[in-house]
Amino acid sequence: MTLDRRKKTTAMLLVLGVAFLLLFFLELRWAQFWPLSIREVWDSLTGKDENYRIVVVDINLPRVLFGLVVGANLAIAGAVMQALFKNPMASPYTLGLSSGASLGAAIGILFPIALIPEIVTVPILAFIFCMGTMFVVYSLARVGTQTHMETLLLAGIAIAALAQAVVSFLIYFAGEKMSEIVLWGMGSLTVSHPWSKLPLVLVLSLVGIIVMLLHSKDLNAIMLGDNHAMDLGIDVKRTRLTLLVASSLVTATAVCFVGTIGFVGLVIPHIMRIILGPDNRLLMPMCVLGGGVYLVACDYFARILSDTLGVLPIGVVTSLIGAPYFIYLLRRRKREVGWI
Repeated sequence: MTLDRRKKTTAMLLVLGVAFLLLFFLELRWAQFWPLSIREVWDSLTGKDENYRIVVVDINLPRVLFGLVVGANLAIAGAVMQALFKNPMASPYTLGLSSGASLGAAIGILFPIALIPEIVTVPILAFIFCMGTMFVVYSLARVGTQTHMETLLLAGIAIAALAQAVVSFLIYFAGEKMSEIVLWGMGSLTVSHPWSKLPLVLVLSLVGIIVMLLHSKDLNAIMLGDNHAMDLGIDVKRTRLTLLVASSLVTATAVCFVGTIGFVGLVIPHIMRIILGPDNRLLMPMCVLGGGVYLVACDYFARILSDTLGVLPIGVVTSLIGAPYFIYLLRRRKREVGWI
C-alpha cells in the first residue's frame, strides 16, 4: 500500500469512526416528543434507569444494529458484483436480487408452513429466490464465455419488475397482512421481536462477508480477465460461483428482515472505489464499514423527516439518494460506449 493510499485509508477510517459515534448517540437518544440526554441514554444502556429503557434498548438500539449489518451486507455485495461483472452500475438492487429475495420473503410471510416458525422459512425462501434470480439474470446476459453488461442490467430490471409484480399480486390478496407487507416492501429498520432475530442475522451475515473477504485477492485477478486469473492458478468458475452464492446470502439476509432497501450496494462501493482505488482487499472491508454507517445515517434522516411526514420507510430515503446517482452513472456509461 502506497503512502498516499495509506493516508486516504486512515482519513476514511477516522471519518467513518467519528460519523458512527455521532450517529450512534443521535439514534439512541431519539424519542417521539423530545431527545434524551447523554446521561439518560447511558443509564438506560447500563440498566440504572428503567424509565427510558424501552426507547433506548428495545427500540433504538436494534435499529442501529440492523442498520449496520444490513448496510454492510448490501454494500459488500454491491462491491463484489461490480467487480465480477466489471460494471459500476451492478448492485443487488439493480440486478434484481433484492426483488427476488422480497418475493421469497413475501411468500414465506403469507403462506406459513405448519410446525416451522416464520423466522426460519422466510430467510430460506428469500435466499432460494435470491439465488434463483441471480442465476436467471446471469444466464440471460451470458453468451458463450462473454457476459454483456448492458444485457445484464436490462435482464435485472426485467426480472425485478416481474418479481415486484408478483409481490403486488400477493399483497392484493394479503388481507390483514397487507399493511405489514407494504411497509416491509419499502424497507424499514423497525423489526418485530428484533433481539430474537438479530443473532441469526449476524451469523448469516458474518458467514457471507467472511467468504467474500477471503476471496478478495482472487477477485482482483478475475477483474483483469479470466485467462489471467487461471494463469495464476485460480479456479475462476468455482470462485465466481462462491462469490455469487455469498453475495446472494447476505442480500437475502438483509431483505428478508428489513425489506427492500435500494441503491446502498450501488452508491457506497462506487464512492469507496473513487477514494481508495479498485483493490478489493481494501475496498471490500471499507464497504462493510461505509455501508453500515451510511444506512444508519439514512435511518436518522428518515426519522427527522418523520416528524412532519409520519413514518418514513428508510428505503424511500436511500432511493431518493441512489436513483439520481444511478442516472448519473448511466449517462457516464453511455458516453463511454459511444451512445451519446
